[in-house]
Amino acid sequence: MNSLWNILLATTLFLLLPLHTLASPASDDQPIARYSKGHTCLACVAVVSVIEQLTQVHNSTVEASMERLCSYLPEKLFLKTTCYLVIRMFGPDIIKEAWKFTLEKARQIVKKSPTPKYSRSSSDVCSLPFLAKICQRIKSTIKNSVPFKDVDSDKYSVFPTLRGYHWRGRDCNDRNKMAYPGRRPDNWDVHEDSNCNGIWGVDPKDGIPYEKKFCEGSQPRGIIFLGDSAGAHFHISPEWITASQMSLKSFIDLPTALTNELDWPQLSGATGFLDSISGIKENSIYRQLRKRNHCNHRDYQNISRNGASSRNLEKFLETLSRNQLLDHPAIVIYAMIGNDVCNGKADPVPEMTTPAKLYSSIMQTLKYLNSHLPNGSHVILYGLPDGTFLWDNLHDRYYPLGQLNKDVTYAHFYSFLNCLQVSPCHSWMTSNKTLRTLTSERAKQLSNTLKKIATSQKFTNFDLFYMDFDFHEVTEEWRKRGGQPWQLIEPVDGFHPNEVASLLLADRFWKKVQLQWPQVLGKENPFNSQIEQVFGDQGGH
Repeated sequence: MNSLWNILLATTLFLLLPLHTLASPASDDQPIARYSKGHTCLACVAVVSVIEQLTQVHNSTVEASMERLCSYLPEKLFLKTTCYLVIRMFGPDIIKEAWKFTLEKARQIVKKSPTPKYSRSSSDVCSLPFLAKICQRIKSTIKNSVPFKDVDSDKYSVFPTLRGYHWRGRDCNDRNKMAYPGRRPDNWDVHEDSNCNGIWGVDPKDGIPYEKKFCEGSQPRGIIFLGDSAGAHFHISPEWITASQMSLKSFIDLPTALTNELDWPQLSGATGFLDSISGIKENSIYRQLRKRNHCNHRDYQNISRNGASSRNLEKFLETLSRNQLLDHPAIVIYAMIGNDVCNGKADPVPEMTTPAKLYSSIMQTLKYLNSHLPNGSHVILYGLPDGTFLWDNLHDRYYPLGQLNKDVTYAHFYSFLNCLQVSPCHSWMTSNKTLRTLTSERAKQLSNTLKKIATSQKFTNFDLFYMDFDFHEVTEEWRKRGGQPWQLIEPVDGFHPNEVASLLLADRFWKKVQLQWPQVLGKENPFNSQIEQVFGDQGGH
């Protein structure tokens, strides 16, 4: 029967490839082995539930539903091919048997097992030969948090995913280490574009370099975002697990999502550069910064990581790219908004960051920034939210997998995650009101610590500010537009702010900075229209 379990584990991969690697926390105090078991089990139950609902929606057999699911998958990353291969290899009878076994195993997990135990070999999907190379590439990129494809090793890439230009501005010359977004122009970019903002050459009318004419004195600056999965815009499409909505279009973006760690930084509220797919008019902080001064084109870095917190930031902070002598100043936003109080442990409280530990970690981070940021930069510390919002607004609503038969609420979903010890935030995603309240109190203490640091510490290369994470303001704005608070949370994970919420938060952030600290944003460039006339979209993103 163990081999049958392996079959389902392999099939699981095609919907949520490997969640234990892509989405689990990055800290050393949460072993990968345990998370691989829990996340694989979670994904497997999701796939089985989807197939079961496909049989119901289309009045078909399990075999036909599996075929249908495979037909929806794209060819990229061999997802469709491998899915069909699994079905062809093991046959309808074995699939039926495995199906019954898996459903029973899932029921046992939910009812009896607080800590599910499986052999390591049966849960390590990356050990499958046809997935080893894909997993190796993804793991390497996540570990290093720098572009996988980067010929000149300047931390910028011409490839979108695997930490490429979806995460930081696209390189304009991947064979020249001295050409990258955010640097001061080399000789006013008379002969080539050294800072990748698309402005270079000489105006034939007067012989003045365009970079000098349009950008000199405009105070160019970039944005660097130090965040967690919320800042990276973690997102699993509801269509991937909603049988009644599945079609050939549902999984088009799955390969992109997998090679971006299930994050969508290109649509994030911090550094998103693509048009919103949610339809709201608000823009990311980067897009507003670029709109204010077109010389800021492509100068963004999203150094966010799933599972990031103050405790493990130092492990990937060095991937920040800024040269004190050669580059423009930057606006750095520190926004570790959840993982210092959130974890999946059965008893989450002892694992929460204390104010004293946060103070030490932040001071270490700020000292590092002071030694790497160009003079004239700005750093903004973002506080933590009150996560009681999640249970209060979601617990009695139906989870996507429960909408068809009205049988699974978010309360059930949260309980299942906590049972597997894979919840992104056991302490807020729980029916235990005392625990939720205690977590919010700790979050407030940590926010006050950040505020204390911002008001008491001075650094030579940047000004330091603090801003509250006031999600209440965003929900009130959304209500005024006729929306409901639950619509601001990612429906599949029931935890992260969705795209609408991220953009509303970005807009709120921008307006507060503009009102309180306008010097942070720099001047509005009077030559923006002329830049558009001469250079169009400046090479795009």
